[in-house]
Amino acid sequence: FLSTVITRLAINLMTSARVRREAYVGPWLPDPVDTSADPTLGAESREAVSLAVLLLMERLTPAERAAYVLRKAFDYSYAEIAAVVEVSEVSARQLVSRATKHLESRPAQQVPDGEASRLLEAFLSAARLGDVARLEALFAQDVVSLADSGGLTTSASRVPLLGRERVAAVVAAFSDTYWVGVTPRLREINGEIAMEMSRDGQRFGVLALTGSDAGITQVLWLVNPEKVAAL
Repeated sequence: FLSTVITRLAINLMTSARVRREAYVGPWLPDPVDTSADPTLGAESREAVSLAVLLLMERLTPAERAAYVLRKAFDYSYAEIAAVVEVSEVSARQLVSRATKHLESRPAQQVPDGEASRLLEAFLSAARLGDVARLEALFAQDVVSLADSGGLTTSASRVPLLGRERVAAVVAAFSDTYWVGVTPRLREINGEIAMEMSRDGQRFGVLALTGSDAGITQVLWLVNPEKVAAL
């Protein structure tokens, strides 16, 4: 009963959120959630709540997203999903199938925690030095950088940055100013290792990376003060 009520409320919320997001300033990223103390998160659940996968899920309809999460993260049967979403069992299977195909058409690959920590530390070192060559060596050719500030932080780009050379050049350009006084800390956010950034004892942002065999594919900056404060 609780799962049904929460899922239906979530579907309604997602429908209204899509309308509100049309007026959102700059790129939008999912809210960061501290999952470090959740013993129920298995590998499937961690993948389902990762920032990169949640971002891809925005391509799904609310019903597809609900069915996918219930199936992949909570291992609900198709009969249970059908009852919760109020569709037939055949339709529930179709919702999960369509959602899976959408997400697999542009896979968001996660890397092991140890590799994620190494990538974050290597990125931070190169970014602080403004070393364009080292940054380019870390990036995949089609890397994208997204900064979610909600228009509340002037230092964040309001458009996505695309491509190895472009992202490296912009990150390096801010090396002398952005990282001054920043204290980084690795922590688990949305089921994966990310970097919490603080200045003068105040947390102001979260940095997460998505990687593949080709290198870093996504650089995700969560610097919207309202989202960061909710951590």
